[in-house]
Amino acid sequence: MKPLIDVPGLEARLAAGHRTVLLDVRWVLGDPHGRDHYLAEHLPGAVFVDLATELADPAVPDRGRHPLPSRDQFQAAARRWGIRNGDVVVAYDDSANMAAARLWWMLRDAGFTEAYLLDGGLGAWRAAGLPLEPGPVQPAPGDVELGSGQMPVADAGAAATWPHGGLLLDARAGERYRGEIEPVDPRAGHIPGAVSAPTAANVDHGGRFLPPAELRRRFESLGVRDGRPVAVYCGSGVTAAHEVAALELAGFSAALYPGSFSEWSNRPHLPVATGQEPGDGVAPGGNSAAAGGSVAL
Repeated sequence: MKPLIDVPGLEARLAAGHRTVLLDVRWVLGDPHGRDHYLAEHLPGAVFVDLATELADPAVPDRGRHPLPSRDQFQAAARRWGIRNGDVVVAYDDSANMAAARLWWMLRDAGFTEAYLLDGGLGAWRAAGLPLEPGPVQPAPGDVELGSGQMPVADAGAAATWPHGGLLLDARAGERYRGEIEPVDPRAGHIPGAVSAPTAANVDHGGRFLPPAELRRRFESLGVRDGRPVAVYCGSGVTAAHEVAALELAGFSAALYPGSFSEWSNRPHLPVATGQEPGDGVAPGGNSAAAGGSVAL
């Protein structure tokens, strides 16, 4: 299943009366007002999803800033959002789907195949002149049955050895990969052997994913090849899901490291590398976090 639906496709689906669950994942790290933004305006009928409390467990240093919740917790949340078995779910946000991709990945991992991202998110819907509405939406409870383990994942142990036989991509901004800044996590740099592949390069200026052929060229230039195992991490496992979706559009499968660098950097025995290239300086434990700079998820 491809991960995207575009604005005309969603508009046509809604106009035809096809049951569609719209989920608004308005969340950006450093902005705690996602629900307020949702209440001001959202797609008609969209239900708010709180990433911090419904798509993650509370932060635990050894598990990272956004640990994945249990299957039972996620299923309970999905039922609160009104999802039924057999539904089509469309998730979006107002940040190029960098947050909504977390929900897309979790639904796919739970075996829910009819889950899509609205390409371009809220901005694309607004640019098309389509209606928005304010206020909360309280759906009737759903009955969806979710599973788990349907998407490939990697843990810290796998991430440590992944570059030996595959390709490990770091989806954070380049300055964080290089260790020039680290505004959130305890150490600056990247997992040794990882290749810098910022998630922002997956989308155009309007927040839409690049065409599949362009994405394929991008990832091939980074070393992605058919048959070569690929894993992706970011700061806390959120935007790495966006990269998994972009890789899928390009025709590649990738594992997600859910704990990502927020988990890795909190384990003092794990080494951290700095610099532009995967083989640059590697330091063992210690706190080398730098201040300042923009924050990636």
